[in-house]
Amino acid sequence: MKHLRFDFNNMFSHSVGASGGVTDSELSSMRGQIAKAHKHITHILKSEENRIGLGLEWTALPRQDSRQIQRIQELGDEIAGSYENVISLGIGGSYLGLKAAQEALCNPYYNDFLQARNGRPRIFFEGNNMDPDTLSVLIKNLNPKKTFVVVISKSGETTETKAAFAVIEKWLKENIGDKYGRQIVAITDPKSGTLRKKVESEQSLDGLDFRSLPVLKGVGGRFSEFNVGLLHMAIVGVNIREVLDGAASMLRRCSAPSLTKNPAYMYAALQTILYRKKGKCISVIMPFSERLKSTADWYVQLLAESLGKKYGRRIRVGSNGVERWENDTEKIVNVGRTPIAARGTNDLHSIQQNNIEGEDNKTVTFIKVEKFNEDIEVAGTGDFLEGRFYSELISVAEEATEWALTMEGRPSCTIIMPEISAFLWGELLFFFEMATAIEGELLDVNAFDQPGVEGYKNYMYYKLGKTDIPQEVAENIRKHPLIKRPRYIL
Repeated sequence: MKHLRFDFNNMFSHSVGASGGVTDSELSSMRGQIAKAHKHITHILKSEENRIGLGLEWTALPRQDSRQIQRIQELGDEIAGSYENVISLGIGGSYLGLKAAQEALCNPYYNDFLQARNGRPRIFFEGNNMDPDTLSVLIKNLNPKKTFVVVISKSGETTETKAAFAVIEKWLKENIGDKYGRQIVAITDPKSGTLRKKVESEQSLDGLDFRSLPVLKGVGGRFSEFNVGLLHMAIVGVNIREVLDGAASMLRRCSAPSLTKNPAYMYAALQTILYRKKGKCISVIMPFSERLKSTADWYVQLLAESLGKKYGRRIRVGSNGVERWENDTEKIVNVGRTPIAARGTNDLHSIQQNNIEGEDNKTVTFIKVEKFNEDIEVAGTGDFLEGRFYSELISVAEEATEWALTMEGRPSCTIIMPEISAFLWGELLFFFEMATAIEGELLDVNAFDQPGVEGYKNYMYYKLGKTDIPQEVAENIRKHPLIKRPRYIL
């Protein structure tokens, strides 16, 4: 069985110099912190109550019940066999993870050519923005009778998804009639929320209306691809068991206590040293594969939302060993590396200039694919390109990019994928998830909440007249209006 490999040669001082790389003594000094993080995470994962309460139930997703997986696979096949189009409504992890899976595991130009998608439905992602141009064009050009809708929202209250679903629901109802709900699956909280209430109301009238799947407790959006993304993968023809097997394989590798045997621990330790001691506050992720560009976009959300935190973490432990994590408002830390998604070779002609000669505050993580599904030979150039294959060109380009960074004393590392498969992509996502969790431990922040996201939501709710905003939130907005002075607008 082929597995991911993590090459971190170019993160060390012997490759890029002491000012830009990690020394052996610096890495050795992290062993105690890694051991502490491992002990803490291992303790949490043994308790379902801790996993769910703290938001780490995603670690249990690779080992989901096989019967449930089979039901999801069959539902996906049913939808794929009955409809030409699927509109997927969701934002954050309910969008980025799905888009990443489709681009990585389906043929390029999936929506454009029937043969490229093996007769499966076209997928249109909406509910992730509030730009009226895109949604309006979509509903003007799709046949509602040939279109299925999957709406993903834990609460049903996320503004972008809720608004889009209202528009789509009206469109279906006006064009199909009372049975329109048979063309909808809702992935939502199994017990509460406005979308769950909608599901229960509609199903009480017709058991085939608004079928649903659960957003599992303790699984945050950015860690939810192996939960909310499974139906989408089934619809586009991915074997979801293979994806979960890959995630389970990486779970086993990332359970090793040894820093030198655990790729997620090593990644987190090296990035933390370079961030804390060398000023590498920007993290560029650059897959050398067009199919992995959206996977890089998914990682941007994972890293930014998990580790970009204002407050340190206070841990309270109950008598039963159950933990509660709180923001320590007396400990302002303002930490978190800033992620940037790029792709090779396209962005070698843009961001790479800054990586090489710009401010020396970055690490670069490459994703290198060793074997592509197809290959193309270059002919007719009459020069050094003659007879070369694209696979060789992109491999040499990745190697050359590593070399150029090393020559400038800029650290980088490479995740090596033998090929892009469902199994290896499952490994890749779980590797990043576990590395992010451990980095949160090393920074001593809560990697599983996102209080900074609530600010814009609260302001929107206030301006739009939402009635259940906490009084203190509304009062704070009233006292601090957004001021726009005309003289500062040209």
